[in-house]
Amino acid sequence: MRITLSTDSPFSATTDLLVIGASSPKVDKDEGLAKLDKALGGVLGDYIKDEGFRAKPGTTLKVPARSRVKAKWVVVVGVGGEDPVADARHLGHAAAKASARQKSASIVLPEESPAVVRALSEAVFTGAYRYTAYKTRRPKGGLSRAALLVADKKDAALKTALAQGKAIAESVNLARDLVNAPPNDLNPLSLADISKEEAEKLGLKVTIWGKKELEKKGMNLFLAVNRGSAIEPRFIHIAYEPEGAEKKVAFVGKGLTFDAGGLCLKPPKSMIDMKCDMSGAATTLGIVLAAAKMKLPIAVHAIIGSTENMTGAAAYRPGDVFTSLDGKTVEIINTDAEGRLVLADCLAWTRDELKPDVMVDHATLTGACMVALGPYRAAVYSDDDDLAAHYAEAGETSDEKLWRMPLDDDLRSMLDSPIADVKHTGAQWGGSITAALFLREFVGKTPWVHLDIAGPAFNDGPHGRAPKGGTGFGVGVGVAFLERLAAPADEG
Repeated sequence: MRITLSTDSPFSATTDLLVIGASSPKVDKDEGLAKLDKALGGVLGDYIKDEGFRAKPGTTLKVPARSRVKAKWVVVVGVGGEDPVADARHLGHAAAKASARQKSASIVLPEESPAVVRALSEAVFTGAYRYTAYKTRRPKGGLSRAALLVADKKDAALKTALAQGKAIAESVNLARDLVNAPPNDLNPLSLADISKEEAEKLGLKVTIWGKKELEKKGMNLFLAVNRGSAIEPRFIHIAYEPEGAEKKVAFVGKGLTFDAGGLCLKPPKSMIDMKCDMSGAATTLGIVLAAAKMKLPIAVHAIIGSTENMTGAAAYRPGDVFTSLDGKTVEIINTDAEGRLVLADCLAWTRDELKPDVMVDHATLTGACMVALGPYRAAVYSDDDDLAAHYAEAGETSDEKLWRMPLDDDLRSMLDSPIADVKHTGAQWGGSITAALFLREFVGKTPWVHLDIAGPAFNDGPHGRAPKGGTGFGVGVGVAFLERLAAPADEG
């Protein structure tokens, strides 16, 4: 898709769709609708009444222009009218979704500002997303060109904002593609190949380790999870290090390309979508690629631990004890709690080898998180109040729902083991919290944020602006967080 800035008048733009926002269904109470109604010869009010259009955010009304304006169709999109950035997201998504047979759209901005242009650009690209890689008869149509109507298309700030929105959207859509890919094709080996290919396009440094390197390093928790699989694991490290960067942030992603549960086998209904258990890895890759494309003035490292969790003859067992890279011994309780084992070794390596200023992990870690927060919100854990606040504010910026959960030390005793330093799961209650407490054992003193994205990473059906399947959740908030850290102190 191609998105450009255009100085065309809304009513003279030669396009398939003219998209405009409305905060009220009454023509005389919305300035934009009033102008559009006049251009259409006074028929818009009748269409609104006939179709029962109420102008609620995200709702749309599509009417024929009948040669009154240069566009073939007019799409009126309900918006709140109070937050231009939120309105821009609704407009961009609606424009992409309204174009099943139309290829071009001109969109009237709710406000001419870089923030609005960036949000619109991102929403159009992500709204047009469709996963068709395995369709032998791919659906035709869909938006291929969009123009954002502005006063000055040479405005440098607006052009930069347009490119930023595209960069984030490309990373979100790549993450969606990876999550949606079937596990017979996307395994640790192919995930490593794709990560390397995408990173090298941007000139980023890539390091990939296989089983032998992990054995030499002593990543025994990671290797334990892999024991039941016929496919080798992969440790992936991508580094974006711009000249002059004063801060370093490391993102760590859980990359379980398929999780059968190991010997603690999942029931079939719980296993069907377990290709999505590498969503944390997809988010992690998306963040570092977006940071590089946007040339953010901050060093960003992506660390991905990727394996399958299967039931082969050598599979690890409940009751086994393994020594982590960190040196702690860990008693295995439930082989279906595998992600925290992979992350533990990856976090410890990142802590010691990279020594980042901040460490952030993303993982589809626990069903308990979805019980607590539902399917559309991620849990945030951190011992650092300022860091947690920064991430919460970044979530507001990216419009991704987060909720801070407690690292409740009263539950830490659930992880005490009679034979090892620590058990890797707790008792029945507080499963998301005890999982986070386990990860904290391998963080040391490094400022750290853990995001349990088990709910919002994968949708059973479309929800809001997110599609069915992989959503790319976490890419936008990760980029917004980096921008906050990179901003001068008086701005951040």
